[in-house]
Amino acid sequence: MITSSRHPALLLRRISMLVGLAALLSLTSLLPAHGRQAPSAVEITLGTSTQGRPITGVRVGNGPRKLVLVGATHGYPERNTFELVAQLAAHFTAQPEAVPATISLYIIPLLNPDGLELQTRFNANRVDLNRNMDTSADDCPENDWQHIVAGAYGIPVDTGGPYSESEVESRLIRDFLLDADGVVFYHSNAGVVFPACAHEPSITLARIYADGAGYVFIPKWDRYPITGGMHDWAGGLGIAAITPELITGELPEFEQNLGGVQAILATAEGILPTAEPRTEAGVEVHPIIWRAWKAWGGAAIFGQPLGPARQTGDGWAQLFERARLEYRPGLSSAPTSVRSALLGRELFAPPENVPEAPTPDAHFFPETQHNVRSPFSDFWQINGGLPIFGLPLSAEEQSTDDAGNPVIRQIFERAVLQRPLERASVADVTLAPLGRLEWAQEDAQSVETSIKAR
Repeated sequence: MITSSRHPALLLRRISMLVGLAALLSLTSLLPAHGRQAPSAVEITLGTSTQGRPITGVRVGNGPRKLVLVGATHGYPERNTFELVAQLAAHFTAQPEAVPATISLYIIPLLNPDGLELQTRFNANRVDLNRNMDTSADDCPENDWQHIVAGAYGIPVDTGGPYSESEVESRLIRDFLLDADGVVFYHSNAGVVFPACAHEPSITLARIYADGAGYVFIPKWDRYPITGGMHDWAGGLGIAAITPELITGELPEFEQNLGGVQAILATAEGILPTAEPRTEAGVEVHPIIWRAWKAWGGAAIFGQPLGPARQTGDGWAQLFERARLEYRPGLSSAPTSVRSALLGRELFAPPENVPEAPTPDAHFFPETQHNVRSPFSDFWQINGGLPIFGLPLSAEEQSTDDAGNPVIRQIFERAVLQRPLERASVADVTLAPLGRLEWAQEDAQSVETSIKAR
């Protein structure tokens, strides 16, 4: 591994080149489209890291199949993967015709900018992002998330995070990939390519990439256990996912990996799996909405589906017992194409906001001037935060649940959190059944409905 103390001149040249590549990437979306139907590359932003650094990339092509390349999950020690993926971005930006018409190729050179800046494998919270995912959806329980993990070289360390997907970077890549067909997570340095656990499309993708790159295909990483890995998370949701390990920890190995990417682009239409509908509690769930439902907590958070998905003006929507999830295909380049609808605002927003003053025992939201106290604040943070629940719209208040039991509740933009009056642990918090309420209102307005209450 090259360090700044041992090879300062070489490292400075590398950094200078990467800065130039980053500048190229940021300019591609600003170039005028003279004589072109569309720009060759479009800049995308997933969000910001723990310390506020942008996580960006480019999209080349505009096809319906989404293929994603991700570099530098492990920050500084694997910075050659940042260099590689930045070079791939520059290459395909300059040669957009190399991307088949059926493919949108998304290239994210640096998932862990804080790790690069801090010269560490971890993010700013000292969490290994490739041990932080909820991998319980696949058929391999041995890879399920753990707090104590096998880190670099298999050494046990407490860097899995306080809970799965605790980190903002993990959540950003999770939500961006919900509508993906395939993803390549670059690491170093073993010279192998391996797939998501027990997932046939991932196995096929890994073999083709290994042949194109001249790396060794292995069916599973066998040097030490990987728990909470991003590739296994993706495979569990039906996304073809592979991990190429560069041979060295120093060089980007551009030509080899360009060969690997070209190999999967040439066969993508036949090997990338198409997301299929899933059935939950006897109801068919839209395939992309199912991924979001599963990734964001499934029945434990949102309840079961109340009826089939229905088409909207810009996508699909499906009611669950406690939420309405919406999928907008036109937002594939946005941080996420799926969202939880603003049911809290639509059904329960107070007619007038009564602001609160900040208190030391609460998380204060200046946007709406409300406090959120434990256990609601802990539940809100652990289970997705702002994208899933939105901002608070009210203070805590005593109310009753749908069975008439006394509860403490608080209204948020996308949900209503509630707990029994006499119990105040995170485990006691649930979402109010806003999906059922919306279903009942729709049912009352129609003579017949094909949606049956559960």
